[in-house]
Amino acid sequence: MTPPITTVTHARSPRSLTRRLRGFIRGRLWLQVLVAMAAGILAGVLLGPTLGWITPGTAHLLASWAALPGHLFLAMVQMIVIPLVVASIILGMASTDSLEQLRQTGLRTGAFFIATTLAAGAIGVAVVLLIQPGSFIDSQALAGEVLPTDPSAPLSLAELPQRLTSIIPTNPLQAGVEQNMLQMVVFSIMIGVALLTLPEGQSRPLLELLGSVQELSMVVVRWAMFLVPFAVFGLMLQLSTRLGLDALLGLGVYVLTVLAGLALMLLLYLGLYRGLRRRPVRGFVSAARDAQLLAFSTSSSAAVMPLTMQTAVERLAVRPSIAQFVVPLGTTINMAGTALYQVVATVFLAQVFQVDIALSQLLLLVLLAVGASIGSPGTPGIGIVILSMLLVSVGIPPEGIALIIGVDRILDMCRTTVNVTGDLVTAAVMDTWIGDEATAPDAA
Repeated sequence: MTPPITTVTHARSPRSLTRRLRGFIRGRLWLQVLVAMAAGILAGVLLGPTLGWITPGTAHLLASWAALPGHLFLAMVQMIVIPLVVASIILGMASTDSLEQLRQTGLRTGAFFIATTLAAGAIGVAVVLLIQPGSFIDSQALAGEVLPTDPSAPLSLAELPQRLTSIIPTNPLQAGVEQNMLQMVVFSIMIGVALLTLPEGQSRPLLELLGSVQELSMVVVRWAMFLVPFAVFGLMLQLSTRLGLDALLGLGVYVLTVLAGLALMLLLYLGLYRGLRRRPVRGFVSAARDAQLLAFSTSSSAAVMPLTMQTAVERLAVRPSIAQFVVPLGTTINMAGTALYQVVATVFLAQVFQVDIALSQLLLLVLLAVGASIGSPGTPGIGIVILSMLLVSVGIPPEGIALIIGVDRILDMCRTTVNVTGDLVTAAVMDTWIGDEATAPDAA
């Protein structure tokens, strides 16, 4: 067998990819987002039904145009997420020293992702049952607020083999068009493993091309980030114009419940870092701050992925071969914050509609949330899409999404921060677990 690739001149270093994002960090994009959020809510309240200064039709027209930058931002990120993630996963796998190291890293990383996501689902169940946020909402508030959904029948045991087989894409191009991220991850992993077995001369052209795709994707991401403050302002204006201040305040307990669960998940991650990495938590918090703030600002773990890799390598002392494999994989598989949110939202709506959920259904809900979050795109708003499936699985009217979709932007920012934190913790833990084998140098 031809020796594995050891000189990764084709892979762009995390530093070279993140230079396009540094300006947003220095410009305090997170602060711009917070100001835009507050301004959007204030403007929406002035235009909305709370004060009634203008007619509903005029308010809807103004809100639709104000939300245009937000929809453009979402479309640009969704457009670029497939090439960015595929290129990053393949290059990350090609940067490992051997198939044996890749096997160790892959198995342990996957097990860690699943375990922490299950823990997130359990935390979500505990928090929402303890606080009971649904008891603070009148279900009559849903009248007239119907959001079309695409109900999916619950998965039966007889269909499970076919579903398992379907994770292998028979048509990768179609999987990319449909943004089936689980299929794209499987495709990328298989290509990455195959490249490790090829002679360097045969694999280098493809790897150079993928490196250029990474760079190209980051150019588009940078363009999209210029829209972030305007996107947040417009989306928050549209939200508050439609719902009004009273409805927003009524959802406050639900929002606080989700935030409490996410805070507990952050504490769990910090505990895992301290216990498994055996290094001070204070150093991790300081090192991860920039990546967390950018994740909060963009609501996209995919957009922040190069900065996450650079943070892992340069600030957390993770070996480049580990970081370049774990972080891109975590962008699509490690969605603990998203799974926690989905569990809380589903049980919250069950409480609003007074739908009893048995213990067995709660367990099923956690498993479905974990499975649905794995392979979902690291793009803004994907949690709402997954949530529609979970609601149908436990017999909750899908119209309930209309009640919580308004505040989803705020929660999306927070759960993305948790997801990125999980990627950093996992990379650091894997760097400790895998040992001190020699790794490929981080090429400039």
